[in-house]
Amino acid sequence: MLKKYVLFVTLCYTIALTIVSLINVSGLPEINYSNTDKIFHFIAYSALTWFWFQVFYSKFKWSFNKGLLVSAIVSVIFGILIEVMQSMFTNTRVADNNDILANTLGVSLTIILLLLFKKSLVKK
Repeated sequence: MLKKYVLFVTLCYTIALTIVSLINVSGLPEINYSNTDKIFHFIAYSALTWFWFQVFYSKFKWSFNKGLLVSAIVSVIFGILIEVMQSMFTNTRVADNNDILANTLGVSLTIILLLLFKKSLVKK
């Protein structure tokens, strides 16, 4: 039953992540801990990779490795594009290479975890 909604949930998550990444944050209180933003990026892009992997592998029935590779590429490129859009289309956000690094590390963690659990995930 979850397979039925995985594409919808993934698209909603991707849209929500886009909105959160591009909204004006000038009115929000600042957090003094400087790495909190990087932790959010890490978790958000880890989840993004997992959602897209589920779409490609479970919904579209791609092979495990193909789904893994494409979800990783899509997530990394999406993260880079969001950073570029922040600098081009917003006045309150700037592109940050450390955000891209945090995004990529989140993607990498999900890829590693999926590879570690591949045997239990692959259908017989």
